[in-house]
Amino acid sequence: MAKIRKEPVDKWIIDPMRRFLSNSSMSGIVLFSSALIAIILSNSPWAEEFHHFWETKISVGLHDWQLSKSLHHWINDGLMAIFFFVVGLELKREIISGELSNPKAAMLPIAAALGGMLVPAMVYFALNPSGETSGGWGIPMATDIAFALGILYLLGDKVPVSLKIFLTALAITDDLGAVLVIAFFYTSDINLSSLLVAGIFLIILILANRTGVRNTLFYGLVGIGGLWLAFLMSGVHATIAAVLAAFTIPANAKISEELYSRKLSTLLERFKKAKPNNSPTVTTEQLHILEEIRYVSEKALTPLQRLEHAMHPFVSFVVMPLFALANAGISLSADSLSLLGNSITLGVFFGLVIGKVIGILGFTTLVIKLKWAAFPEGITRRHLIGAGFLAGIGFTMSLFISQLAFENPLYIEAAKIGILLASLTAGTIGYLIISSSSKSN
Repeated sequence: MAKIRKEPVDKWIIDPMRRFLSNSSMSGIVLFSSALIAIILSNSPWAEEFHHFWETKISVGLHDWQLSKSLHHWINDGLMAIFFFVVGLELKREIISGELSNPKAAMLPIAAALGGMLVPAMVYFALNPSGETSGGWGIPMATDIAFALGILYLLGDKVPVSLKIFLTALAITDDLGAVLVIAFFYTSDINLSSLLVAGIFLIILILANRTGVRNTLFYGLVGIGGLWLAFLMSGVHATIAAVLAAFTIPANAKISEELYSRKLSTLLERFKKAKPNNSPTVTTEQLHILEEIRYVSEKALTPLQRLEHAMHPFVSFVVMPLFALANAGISLSADSLSLLGNSITLGVFFGLVIGKVIGILGFTTLVIKLKWAAFPEGITRRHLIGAGFLAGIGFTMSLFISQLAFENPLYIEAAKIGILLASLTAGTIGYLIISSSSKSN
C-alpha cells in the first residue's frame, strides 16, 4: 500500500498538534499549569497589573442598548457557558447511548455521584452551620472531570478500563448535579419577562429538533443570541441556558451505519473507476464523487457528536485554562495564610478530601449490598477508594461555584485556598493509591 506523502508542515506542526490535543492527560496538565501561572503572577511584582487586567470593561451592543461587563465576568458568564454546553452534550450522549443509558449499569455511578455530593455538603455545613459562610455548601460538591481523568490517563494501562468508565460516568453525573445546584440555589433575583423570552427561544429550539433541523449554526444563533442572552438578563445563571441548548441538539443520524457502509462502498467504487487526469488536481467527476462522500459522511454522524468532537479541544485548551488564569490567583501573604484555619477553607478542604471518599464509598457499598447494582469487573475496593480521592479534585467547578456563593472577597479567597489545597491533596493521594493497587495486582 502506498504511503501518504506528508508535507513538512504536517510532519512538524499539524500532526504533533493533533496528537497533543487528542491526548486525554494533556488537558489536565494545561489546566494545572494555568492555575500555577495565575498563582505565580498573583505573587509577583506584576500582581496588581495581573488582577487589574481581569477587571477591564468590555461592552457589546447597538445604539442605546449596551451589555457591559468586566473581562472576568465575560469569562465566567460567557466562556464558561461554552464549557457547560459541552457538558450538556456529554450528558445527553451518555443518557442516550453511554454508561447512563442502561438503568442498572448507571445505578452505581449515579449513587456514587449522589454520595459524592451530599456528604461533602454535609461536612462543609457541619463546619459552617449558619451565617454568610453557610452559603458555600455547594463548593465541595463538584468534581473536575478534566483533572480527575487526566490523572487516570497518566497511569496509562495500569488502570482498568472499567475504572475509567466508572469515573467518567460519575464525573458527568456530578456535573449534572452541579448544574442543578447552580440553577436552584445560586441564582439572583429572577426577571420573569426575560425568563419568558428564554422559554420561547427554548421552545423554538425543541421544535427545530422535532421538525428535523440539523444545521448547527441555527442552534448556535438561537441558543446564544436568544436563549443564553435571555437567561443572562433573567437572573437565572446563564450557564443553565447552555445545558438546555445542548439538550436540544439532534442526536440521531440521517443515515444508518448499514446504509452508510453501502453508499460509501458504491462511491469508492465509482471513484476507482473514474478516469484520472494524472495531475495534482482531481477531475470534475472525481470532485463530485468526493463531495458526495463528504455529504454522506456528514449525514452518518449526529450533530450532537459532531459538535462535541469539534468543541472539546477548544473547551479543554482555551476555555478552562483561561478560567483558571482568571480565577485561581491567590496572593500568598501573611493574611491569606491566616485563612488556613478559616471555617470556609476547612469546610471546603475536608468536604473534598474526606467527604467525597466517604460519600462515594458509602453510597456504592449501600447500592451493591441492596443488589441494586453490581461491582464493576476489574475494579477492586482499593481502586474505588482511589477514584473517591480523584473525585475530590473540585478545581474548575468548585472555583466557579465559589464565585456564585460569596460576594465577600475574603470568603472567596478562603474558598480558593481550600479548593487548591484539597485538589492537590486529593489528586496526589488518589494517584498513589491507584498506582500502588495496580502494581500489587
